[in-house]
Amino acid sequence: MKKLFELVELEKKRQNEGLELIASENFTSEKVRKLAGSILTNKYAEGYPGKRYYGGCHYIDEIEQTAIDLLKELFGVNYANVQPHSGSSANMIAYASVLNLGDKILTLSLNEGGHLTHGSPVNFSSKHYDVYHYGLKDDGTIDYKALREKALEIKPKLILAGFSAYPYIIDFATIGAIAKEVGAYFMVDMAHIAGLIAGGAHPSPFPYADIVTSTTHKTLRGPRGGIILTNSEEIIKKVNFMCFPGMQGGPLENIVGAKAQSFYEALQPDFKKYIAQVVENTKTASETFIKLGAEASKTETHLFLLNTKKSYGITGKDAEALLETIKITTNKNMLPKDDERPNTTSGIRLGFAAVTTRGMTKEGAIETAKIIHDFLSKRINATEANKRVDNLVSTLRAIDSF
Repeated sequence: MKKLFELVELEKKRQNEGLELIASENFTSEKVRKLAGSILTNKYAEGYPGKRYYGGCHYIDEIEQTAIDLLKELFGVNYANVQPHSGSSANMIAYASVLNLGDKILTLSLNEGGHLTHGSPVNFSSKHYDVYHYGLKDDGTIDYKALREKALEIKPKLILAGFSAYPYIIDFATIGAIAKEVGAYFMVDMAHIAGLIAGGAHPSPFPYADIVTSTTHKTLRGPRGGIILTNSEEIIKKVNFMCFPGMQGGPLENIVGAKAQSFYEALQPDFKKYIAQVVENTKTASETFIKLGAEASKTETHLFLLNTKKSYGITGKDAEALLETIKITTNKNMLPKDDERPNTTSGIRLGFAAVTTRGMTKEGAIETAKIIHDFLSKRINATEANKRVDNLVSTLRAIDSF
């Protein structure tokens, strides 16, 4: 259909001409894109390698087993399932593998950096399970002492770590010890930091976690999808059964193939250099905002939070809309102790994984922060801001060049 192809070209133009600062997005390689759009999409393959419910899966089995083996090597684990369609479905499968309906989960709230599937009132997780939350200290970091006290009080069946808007290193060892103390499973959702862990920029959740879920896009630079990892043979058996036939039918083998390619790419030496640059760019941008007088969080990862309400007198929703007029894509985000509603928010979340894939340097991160600050402070108008964005984008690689 001509219209669809035209729209794809317009989207390609948008991605090439703008600055992608949404922390949960990235750009895949050409090989990942080719596998995601390959003839593998034609094949039904319910089941697992060597145990399918359809014939003709010889090559499919090899592809999926390759993905499993590469993923195990990447994170140094014994078992992996590469079939979840998304991070959300991976979390649903993981919960159901080790919990019964109504069991207690202790996690960080969405307002303080958690995820929708970590017990948001509007999500299945809060409807299926009894969810409690631990919190942050005044400096925005996890209050591990209060976490332990809460865990001792409520005796959860599962403690969850790994967040969508938390800019600091997570102490997996401490949370794992607390989980053991209270007899809880320790689950980590590393969707945002999987690439950082693979690239050596963040400690691994293993050997502390019982079960780990993740997306394969974001910092891992793969196709959109989910994965589940564990070192427990007992848990992987439950996970595999809960994934199929428990919650999903046929796996998306075109996406599984693309996942395998992204795992291979993340095992290459250049990936560590890329991740190190992501962390440097993010830290540089955060520090630049602070030096300019804006209220921004510090960071140790690929993202940070910018309080647009206190810095510029506008909500995160309005900041997101304004920045889109100068081809900078961000997302509104709740801040710790936010007094705005989730669909308005007091700030935005900024991530540098995607623009670093396109070759952004430390100098580019400084200029990015300055453009945003100058524009939202009304020091420059949209015309001048667009010129500066265009100049910066001209230094970056086109998205179909890698």
